[in-house]
Amino acid sequence: MLSEQVLGMRVTQALEGNLPGAAVGGKLDRGELTIDIDPARIVEVCRALKADGYLRLAAVTCVDQYPMEPRFEVIYHLHSISRNERLRLKCRVSGTQPEIDSVIGVWRGADWFEREVFDLFGVHFRNHGNMTRILMPEDWEGHPLRKDFPVHGYKYSYPQE
Repeated sequence: MLSEQVLGMRVTQALEGNLPGAAVGGKLDRGELTIDIDPARIVEVCRALKADGYLRLAAVTCVDQYPMEPRFEVIYHLHSISRNERLRLKCRVSGTQPEIDSVIGVWRGADWFEREVFDLFGVHFRNHGNMTRILMPEDWEGHPLRKDFPVHGYKYSYPQE
């Protein structure tokens, strides 16, 4: 477990040294490092981490914490191939106007990940350029992975028995 602790210290010290205040929390649990990032600074943090060797963006996903506020956690899974290290970044985003800057300028592969989060959770990624649905039909109403989304959708009504 020493190597995971060293990883956690190295990454957090590098972030604090280069981008003070960008990391607002974090934890090391079972060898997995998670750092909570100020959403306003996600792009600069991702640029710094890419320069530090996290060349691969493995995924961008989201968690709906409804009814808590901030409601959404946008989660970035990063991978340093050369060191075989994985890192998770979390940004908490408001439920009233869920939006965060796009990291598509850092990793081009963020395109489809961000569109999927937009489509299923309704989190808008600023400066994305193609924020359109990717999984649901264009005329779909709502975002089906939100916890307050009706089980049968908004469009359908079923006869009462």
